Amino acid sequence: MRISAALVAAATLFGVAACGNSTANSSGDASSSSELLFGGDSGSPTFVRNFNPFSTSKRIGINFMYEPLEVVNAIDGTSTPFLATGHKIVDAKTIQYTVRDGVKWSDGTAFTADDVVYTFNLIKKNAALDTLGVWQHVDSVESSGDTVTFHLKTADVPAVTIINQQLIVPKHIWEKVSDPVKWTNENPVATGPYSLDTFTPNQYTLKKNTTYWQKDKVAAEKIVLPASNKQLDLVNKGYDWAYSYMTNVDKTWVGADKQHNHYWFPPGGTVSLFPNLTKAPYNDVNFRKGLSYAIDRSKIAKDAEEGYVEGATQTGLLLPNQEKWVNTSIANKGNIDQSKSKALEYFAKAGYTEKDGKLVDSSGTQLVLNITVPNGYTDWLRGVQTLQSQLSALGISVKLTQPQPAAYTQAQNNGDFDLIVSSFGGSGSIFQDYNNLLNSEFALPVGQSTTANFQRYKNTDTDKLLAELKVATSETDQKKIVDELQNVVYDQVPVVSMFYGGLWGLYSTKKFTGWPSADNPYAPPSTWTQANLLIVTNLKKA
Repeated sequence: MRISAALVAAATLFGVAACGNSTANSSGDASSSSELLFGGDSGSPTFVRNFNPFSTSKRIGINFMYEPLEVVNAIDGTSTPFLATGHKIVDAKTIQYTVRDGVKWSDGTAFTADDVVYTFNLIKKNAALDTLGVWQHVDSVESSGDTVTFHLKTADVPAVTIINQQLIVPKHIWEKVSDPVKWTNENPVATGPYSLDTFTPNQYTLKKNTTYWQKDKVAAEKIVLPASNKQLDLVNKGYDWAYSYMTNVDKTWVGADKQHNHYWFPPGGTVSLFPNLTKAPYNDVNFRKGLSYAIDRSKIAKDAEEGYVEGATQTGLLLPNQEKWVNTSIANKGNIDQSKSKALEYFAKAGYTEKDGKLVDSSGTQLVLNITVPNGYTDWLRGVQTLQSQLSALGISVKLTQPQPAAYTQAQNNGDFDLIVSSFGGSGSIFQDYNNLLNSEFALPVGQSTTANFQRYKNTDTDKLLAELKVATSETDQKKIVDELQNVVYDQVPVVSMFYGGLWGLYSTKKFTGWPSADNPYAPPSTWTQANLLIVTNLKKA
């Protein structure tokens, strides 16, 4: 299965985890009422004792121990102060944070602004640690008392979201480390709600940090993290929180405990057809509009994800997450209904007409589309097979290419495709979502690897809009620019949206309540992000 989250063109599935041998015992008994059994997949059958918070591997558990200045909710882009009490945008090139007083590291040492400045300078000195790309935006950082000031390289208001998310490490520990890139940090010292308790390759536990600055908000005394990844254990061993796509979730998960088992599958990205805009006929906007009107997004979404998610709008927005940004001048919030007549009208403008049940060019040759979709992404494949059927009904021949994930990613990044299924959005930053989709800086020549804008869209007017959004400090100004960017995606069709990729959050209220949900979307239900901090400080004992 496939997820689509922020900056996640090559996202990995995080599934459920099986019970190990420590607190949740081998007989299959659930963990105790004060412990949270957590299904955050480690990505391998066993754990490696590596708690370096700068590691690019799956950082299961780290996000319960280390904290950033502010936690960003990717659902709506709001930020919650943590190690900072808040931030102030002095101007478009200057951001100030006030560091929280009374915070201690888990070894009892006081946390200060020096730790913040040290952390940012550490990742500047060791570029491999700068996994967020902070120093692409920051020119310098300094502190005075409890105030930390970031001077940006250019006017760059969205940089605040990136700075917010940098995990902070203790200067008194890390300044003694000879190679911070390779250091495994086996006994982490952090400020967060939990500290490392027991560790084995099959399972480890985190214990509540009794000196945590908001310890009264932390309900679970321990978090149990098994390493193995068996979906049946999720139901049978009483997991409290996990991340997994489940076929017929109402029967398999909810049905196992109708009183307590619940799920929330909010959209985490927009799964779309990315046309290679360096090739004909995909470089013709009329052709792309023909594709857009030819498909039934609701049907594709239903077949791909069993009705768990909706068909996507053609504005680039992630709805309902970004509802407040909707351009009200675009009909139906940018949702496009399938229309054979409109599809054929636009295809005709691009040089393709119906003949004997086939859509053909001026020479009478049938239109053939080759769509690349990664092998093993079964939900995406189901959706594309439905799309294939819909296009075939218009007389288009559709072929599917299914490379292994590594080869798929290479083809996507290098522009080695005609049409490719990929995703965008879900970063928590409206600027970042549109910038990754549309900025011509990413539109490298085919054959050169890029990290975004895989379709290689180029438009100087759009680049100007992105530049304006980057320096806009008021939400009123930002809204006007975002309205125009929605028009760009709707009118120019740089990608053909299909459906929203879900975040497959599963939770039980048997021991803990207060989970994020559609009614209370204070955090995404994913298990591998800093939003874990929001969740464990919102839970209450049942």
